Amino acid sequence: MSANAGTVSEKNPGVRAKSAKPASPWAHAFRRLRKNRLAVTGLVFLILMGLFCTVGPLFSPYVDERVTGANFNRPPSAQNWLGTDNLGRDILTRLMLAGRISLTVGIASMLLSVLIGSVLGAVAGYYRGIVDQVIMRFADVLMTIPSLPLLIIMGAVLSDLKVPSDYRIYIVMLMLSILGWPGLARLVRSQILTLSQREFMQATEVLGLRDRRKIFVHLLPNTLPLLIVVATLSVAGAILSESVLSYLGLGVTPPTPSWGNMMDSANSLIDFQKRPWLWMPPGVAIFATVIAINLLGEGLRDALDPKMKK
Repeated sequence: MSANAGTVSEKNPGVRAKSAKPASPWAHAFRRLRKNRLAVTGLVFLILMGLFCTVGPLFSPYVDERVTGANFNRPPSAQNWLGTDNLGRDILTRLMLAGRISLTVGIASMLLSVLIGSVLGAVAGYYRGIVDQVIMRFADVLMTIPSLPLLIIMGAVLSDLKVPSDYRIYIVMLMLSILGWPGLARLVRSQILTLSQREFMQATEVLGLRDRRKIFVHLLPNTLPLLIVVATLSVAGAILSESVLSYLGLGVTPPTPSWGNMMDSANSLIDFQKRPWLWMPPGVAIFATVIAINLLGEGLRDALDPKMKK
């Protein structure tokens, strides 16, 4: 029996190819992504950075961040690999704890902006008319406002209101997401306008499906590659914006650590010249994380939409 099967497969080599399931578009995209060494390097670095920030503090003896006067501004040593700050706290431990905050702010604000932008963009592209005009004109107004000055003004208002540091994290996430959704909404709207003319949407009209099902089951899933690429790149922008606000003292404020306010702690010429361990580790962390995210985003763009590859 097996010999006959082997003979048939040898005579008809196309039988095995026909029986094999064709690879999905996601499988092809993953293969293209694996061939992009820069994107894979960025992905590996982000995974290691995530483990460093989430798991690393569990193994640190300085996670309680006690203030010790005898260890003020100590340089890197065997006990404190990256030295200590002006309150005697371990820089390496604070770097890991700050990474949790900065990455959480970037990812959370990205998710919220993607949720708002994709829904509003899909609604505007599907219904058009007055609905499209209202949503897009409101998005245009937000896009004409310079984001950084607006964030600085809103951060100054929070400082005047003396909002506690624990709550400011969530307010910063909300501010970044409000400023981030208009651009995504315009991209999703353009995709929806194109997809609405496709044959499968004509089939949904014949079947009499509800508008909600057409939008959230048939239209939005087809914009998923675009959402993945834009969402990945927006994380980097959110991390930079949070770092700038925290550096200016208008974002996440001490004692809650973030990479931005760690750099702000080295705010004198003596610290800048004599104590580089105070500001270089968070600066390198911000730089490397943003570069890794951009490399991964570029790789995802090339993998999910090969037509855009240079």
